[in-house]
Amino acid sequence: MATRLFMERGFDATTIDAVAEEARVSKLTVYSRYTDKRGLFEAALRREIERWMAPLARGVEERRNNPANGSLESWFVGIGREVQEIGTSAEVTAIMRTLSFQAANFPELARLAHEEGWAHAVATLARLFDHLSEQGLVRVPDSVVAAETFLNIVVGPLTRLTMFGIPIDEKNRERQLRLAVKLFLNGIRPNSAG
Repeated sequence: MATRLFMERGFDATTIDAVAEEARVSKLTVYSRYTDKRGLFEAALRREIERWMAPLARGVEERRNNPANGSLESWFVGIGREVQEIGTSAEVTAIMRTLSFQAANFPELARLAHEEGWAHAVATLARLFDHLSEQGLVRVPDSVVAAETFLNIVVGPLTRLTMFGIPIDEKNRERQLRLAVKLFLNGIRPNSAG
């Protein structure tokens, strides 16, 4: 409930009174669990990050456990599509806008979002790159850089568009994703130059 209010109203316009009313609990109940509005926002942010991370973690685990299940290219297109859907969702966009606006006031929340969100996603994907490297399927000198590069090319441009309220060209979205994956994989396959 608090997450929805933060997304709809932003941090400043969301009050503990409104959260308590929406949750149908007393204000005292909210304060007994969260010391202040910042603590409530942090809890909401952590829950959302956990929810956003779940598909990537599941996808990576599935690929590690079932390497013969489809081509590497189709897996990267599929996980790229999931990451795009999450990264451009209205919920993520609203939370990120609120967080961006409040980053100067609460730098620890910005750090939390980076470390438990983006950096965790990079580390999760980097472990897969290490695994794929051990199998000889890819050649990456730095799995963290490879993971960050993949996420940047797949979701970065779309996230910027949604943050600024610019519509995404849905007709070209899939074509661009497939091309980005193909270019990326061509650069990390063992037989690629460089």
